[in-house]
Amino acid sequence: MLDPKLFDDLSRRVADNMPRGFQTLQGDLQRNLRVGLESALGKLNLVTREEFEIQQAVLLRTREKLKALEDRLAALETAAGN
Repeated sequence: MLDPKLFDDLSRRVADNMPRGFQTLQGDLQRNLRVGLESALGKLNLVTREEFEIQQAVLLRTREKLKALEDRLAALETAAGN
């Protein structure tokens, strides 16, 4: 799940950079931007940095095991050929 603080910060930044005429509506604009951002980003298939790093570690271990098995198979094939 995405951090709610991210939405607050992003919507505040966009609202703060609006022209002065829009800044009088800044509170409403910021709330609407936050809701729109949550909705748009919620539809995306995103993972957290922590989930990504866990899967990256799992993939690395799997690659290491595959390499070890390939090496073992090659050694067995060599031994069987002799």
